[in-house]
Order: sequence, then C-alpha cells, then structure tokens
Amino acid sequence: MYQTMMNLPLVRRANWLRTFLNAAWLGWQIESNWADPFLFAVYSIARPIASVLILVVMYSVITNGATDQPIFAYIYLGNALYILVGQVVSGVSWTVISDREQYRTVRQLYTTPLDGYFYLMGRGVARLLVGIISLVITVGFGVLAFQLPISLQTVDWLLFTVTMVLGIISLAALGHVMGSITMMTARQIGSVGDAVAGALYLFSGAIFPLDLLPSVLRPIGLIFPATYWLELARRALLGPGYVGFETFAGFSNSHLLLILLVATLLLLVASIYTYRWAFNRARETGFFDMETNF
Repeated sequence: MYQTMMNLPLVRRANWLRTFLNAAWLGWQIESNWADPFLFAVYSIARPIASVLILVVMYSVITNGATDQPIFAYIYLGNALYILVGQVVSGVSWTVISDREQYRTVRQLYTTPLDGYFYLMGRGVARLLVGIISLVITVGFGVLAFQLPISLQTVDWLLFTVTMVLGIISLAALGHVMGSITMMTARQIGSVGDAVAGALYLFSGAIFPLDLLPSVLRPIGLIFPATYWLELARRALLGPGYVGFETFAGFSNSHLLLILLVATLLLLVASIYTYRWAFNRARETGFFDMETNF
C-alpha cells in the first residue's frame, strides 16, 4: 500500500508531498518499533487510562465524587483532547534532537532533495497517530466507566471534523515553531516542546476556566488556537445541551470557528518563516548538526 501511494502521479510530481509521506512512514516506524506489538498495544491502552484516572481522582476528591454532573464530561473531554497537544507539539521539536544527536542523520537527510519543513511536519504525524489512539481509548473509557453523555446521534460531526482539522494544523504549526527554536539550541533544551505543551495546559482552559487566571495572564490563553479548538471540539462532542465554562458562553460556534481559522493561518505563516530563518541561522552558526553528547 505504501509503495502504491508513493507511485501515484501526484506524489511523484510533488516533492513536498513525497517528503511528507516518507517522513510520516519513517516516524511511525520509529514510534511503533520500540517494542513488540502486544507490549505497544498494552502501553497505548494503559498510559492514557492511567493519566485520566489521576484527573478523575482529583475531581472526585474536590466534588465528593460528583462525576454525574454535566461539567465533569466537559472537563474530562478537555483533558482527553489535550493528549494531542503534548504529542504533536513536543513530537515535532523532539524530531530535531533525535535526528541530530540520537540517530545522527542530519547531514545525510538535508543533503538530499527533501523539503525540510514538510519533513518535520511528516515526522509529527506519527506522534499524532499515537495521540489519536490514546484519545479514542480515553473517550471510550469515559463513556463506559463514567457514562459521558456522548452519542453518535447528537455529535455535530461537521463542526467536529472542521474543528479537528484546524486544531491539528495549528498544533503542528506550533510544534514547528518549537522545532525551529530547537535547531539553534543544545540538546538540554530538547524539552522545549514539552514545556510549551505543559504551559498550554494551564492557559488553554482544558480543565478550568481562563477566568480563574490573574487578569495579566488571561490574554495568554486567548492568543493560542488550542484554546478555541478545545472549546469547539467539546461543544461538538457533547451536543447542543452541553454545560461548560462561562469564558466563551457569549460566543457562537461560528464566531469561535472564525477565530480558530484566523489564528491557525497566522500561526502557520509564522511557522514557515520561523523555520526558514532558524534553518539558515543554525546552518551558518554550526548548530544545525551540533552533537552535544548528552
């Protein structure tokens, strides 16, 4: 199937698409080949469930076990969807570190006629697939164990599809910015993607409203597309009778979707120019293929 796809006329003519697909295939091989299939499956199931149970325990302690309240589903889904943020944002930035210092293939890769921007984007797809698997498992576990009010009949599939596409593109663009910064740093900064993903957990309204933040910090959450993506995705999954935070109560779905679209496009353009600048700068200064031996 892979070879058939690579031999398609469109793929053979478009260098960026060929680079993207090859990088996605390579990334998946790296992500999935560290263990045998059974162990990988167990890890993919156990990790997201264990992670979400931490949130459930904290929520239960605070609310005396009120998991039947509508707001619980809203918070639960925010935490579940946020899995994609950590996977995509940190995945793209870590690619630079792994290629440069773990596999030491930077010189070989970038002397070939590949499109570096789409190479990093493709490598992030593998982490995205792992994140989607974890997301599906987490949501499914919530429906079975906590009776989350998610029904195939009430989900707004059009809104959900459009929101997820824009959200994933925005996360990939943000990961690209982090990867570009990583090009010009030593290995000890390899956690820059994780740091940004962790910060967004606080500023995106994933598990508590932005209104609880100090007024000077609140605008940070309003800058990033992830905030609007999480709100729209939860609205789409919970249906018209959803109960959520008051932060965006006065915004309609169309208003939030327009904001998400504009913010995603701006971040995408910023990622392209940041990559070009960082790539040239890292190549001139020698950081591009630097090995720090950490």
